[in-house]
Amino acid sequence: MPPARLPLRPAAAAAALASVLLLTLTTASPATAAPAPTRAPAATARTAYAADPRLPAQITRTSARDGGHGDDMTPTHGGDAAADGRTTGFDPPAGTTADGHRSTTRDRRAPAGTPVAVNGQLEVCGTRLCNEHGTPVQLRGMSTHGTQWYPQCLTGGSLDALAEDWGADVLRVSTYVQEGGYETDPAHFTDLADSLIRQASDRGMYVIVDWHMLDPGDPHLNLDSARTFFTDIANRNKGRDNILYEIANEPSGVSWSRIKSYAERIIPVIRAVDPDAPVLVGTRAWSSLGVSEGADESEVVNNPVDASNIMYTFHFYAASHRDEYLAALSRAADRIPVFVTEFGTQNYAGEGEDDFAMAQRYLDLMASRKISWTNWNFSDDHRSGAVFTTGTCAGDGPWTGTSSLKPAGVWVRDRIRSPDGFPAL
Repeated sequence: MPPARLPLRPAAAAAALASVLLLTLTTASPATAAPAPTRAPAATARTAYAADPRLPAQITRTSARDGGHGDDMTPTHGGDAAADGRTTGFDPPAGTTADGHRSTTRDRRAPAGTPVAVNGQLEVCGTRLCNEHGTPVQLRGMSTHGTQWYPQCLTGGSLDALAEDWGADVLRVSTYVQEGGYETDPAHFTDLADSLIRQASDRGMYVIVDWHMLDPGDPHLNLDSARTFFTDIANRNKGRDNILYEIANEPSGVSWSRIKSYAERIIPVIRAVDPDAPVLVGTRAWSSLGVSEGADESEVVNNPVDASNIMYTFHFYAASHRDEYLAALSRAADRIPVFVTEFGTQNYAGEGEDDFAMAQRYLDLMASRKISWTNWNFSDDHRSGAVFTTGTCAGDGPWTGTSSLKPAGVWVRDRIRSPDGFPAL
């Protein structure tokens, strides 16, 4: 989202395991994890340990795609820590086998009880987003503002608050392409996005890697840069099971066929490195499913992107995007997988009075269809759509509670904090 908008702008698992008698692998230490939040019970039956005098093996499910799953096997010392830098032979735990051709690099553990620990690798199943067991889930969380403007709002304290005090499931990391963003210093903004991915991952949240193209509205104009960015980010994070890739924030002024052709060029770039991550595809007219340019969801329904494990994005701002937009989202959710990666309770520019009543109508619909969402935005921008009061970030908080929140921040925090009801199975 930019500082201003055009007036019409919107917004399983069957397990099949092959037998292996003995595996030898080299493991690396898992990423350092933050203390486990108290927001949800830990997932059950996620690990098993070998009752054997030999080095025990920890088994962790990593994927439930294509009717099967991959299980990573990490040797541990007394069930505590990875055997750092050692090549070790061990027997799998009783009753378990492992698929020898699967990657054994997904060894980065999320803190117990967090959204990622409970749900694991996500996948698209039908029109829903599902966890590693094939059960539909709804993620709720926040989007950053442009990291070129508000990196000071993304600190250890603020991310702790988002994960623990707010209980967020997902952080959308918005890397603008233009407007002083990626194109000015690709290495810096790639490093910054990667750092935020790691920090959110350490806190057990899912991460949307948002390629925030906005102006120009044709995603093809940033195609080469997108290839480079997504290749870099995917290679750095291919061992994680909590990443979703949003490949074009808000296309505008171009046909759906043009957006579709871009998606069919970028998705293989990501799949070549990370074949399991869901990909989120922007839709026409500022990701309004075409509504803001006189179309509707039928153009996507009738001509979907030629790829699997994808979802289509929808953005809305409640004070501007009324019943026509809500109806399009409702119809679309019955036909295609939709993820609301950006919304606000204000007008299309993230400004003005909050329309909480209209916004709640959207949230009620999304809850009933398990449509995941992130709210715009986790910053202290002067606009009413930024959740923190101006100066909060410069003062390094306070981040928890509501004393530093604008009305929109209080409202969305309450809705993120409501129980997820995540099933472990």
